[in-house]
Amino acid sequence: MEAFVPRLTELAHGGGCGCKLAPSVLQTLLAGQPTMLPFMQLLVGSETADDAAVWQIDDKTCVIATTDFFMPMVDDPRDFGRIAATNALSDVYAMGGRPIMALAIVGMPIGKLAPQTIAKILEGGASICADAGIPVAGGHSIDSVEPIYGLAVIGLCHPDELRRNSGARAGDALILTKGLGVGIYSAALKKQALSLAGYDEMIASTTLLNRIGAELARDPDVHALTDVTGFGILGHGLEMARASGVTLSIALSRLPFLLEAEALARDGFVTGASRRNWESYGAEVSLPEELSDWRRALLTDPQTSGGLLVACAPDRADAIAGTIRDAGYSFARVIGHAEAGTPGITVTG
Repeated sequence: MEAFVPRLTELAHGGGCGCKLAPSVLQTLLAGQPTMLPFMQLLVGSETADDAAVWQIDDKTCVIATTDFFMPMVDDPRDFGRIAATNALSDVYAMGGRPIMALAIVGMPIGKLAPQTIAKILEGGASICADAGIPVAGGHSIDSVEPIYGLAVIGLCHPDELRRNSGARAGDALILTKGLGVGIYSAALKKQALSLAGYDEMIASTTLLNRIGAELARDPDVHALTDVTGFGILGHGLEMARASGVTLSIALSRLPFLLEAEALARDGFVTGASRRNWESYGAEVSLPEELSDWRRALLTDPQTSGGLLVACAPDRADAIAGTIRDAGYSFARVIGHAEAGTPGITVTG
């Protein structure tokens, strides 16, 4: 009799960046943490909810450090490893840096997953690191109740090329580099309602490295960067707005969505994380009157290995968006602008 082999997603209560703590919970936990002020070389810590920590070594070199891990959002072990690694590397690119090495973070239910399955997860992560031109130089593993995989990543950048989420200026244009809807696709996949074409589209998006961030950081007209992950476009947009002291205006009609995202959202394939996101930050967002719940869910949808949100000089926005598309990010487009005002987000039609 053949042994039962569980689906990876059956072993996890959540998946991908949808596993993240709700924004309101995270803010509460971080509120009592000690200040970073005594460390003058720490250019970026946790004060603005940025993507990674940054330590300046000298006039030419900053070290970027980050870690990211989660539970599976797909059942194919190699795809899970690839997605998790791409997502972890994104934090370095979102700071304008280039990764130089990674360490694996591995927690697996040894009695439930075969060693060959776990090996495929690690192989998938290593393949993405190879694509990025870096080694997986070590790591740490534990026996855990649910499968967990991710990376700790070290990167470098020149101090002049460091890009924070706090650099957006009033008048800046906003560009998004990837399509939204990964969480919705993941919810449909878990209920076996995602088409094969939809799955292929999701994998293509979530395994596309955000290496364009390092190129954008060389452009002085690019003022701020952040990646859009578990808090959705509204949540990470709010982090940029708060850190920069501006309000963001986002045009719903200009947002790029994965091809089946709107239809699936309309049919109710929405994650619990999407609802928690809205409950955490909805008071700081102005939506069009009578916006349907399913459309709102598109805005709060947790992205796993999502795109970059870019704030740049308005007269260069179309050219910069074109450069991003030419680099292989076909969904990239201008989605709105920043303006003076109380930090928050206004969504227009």
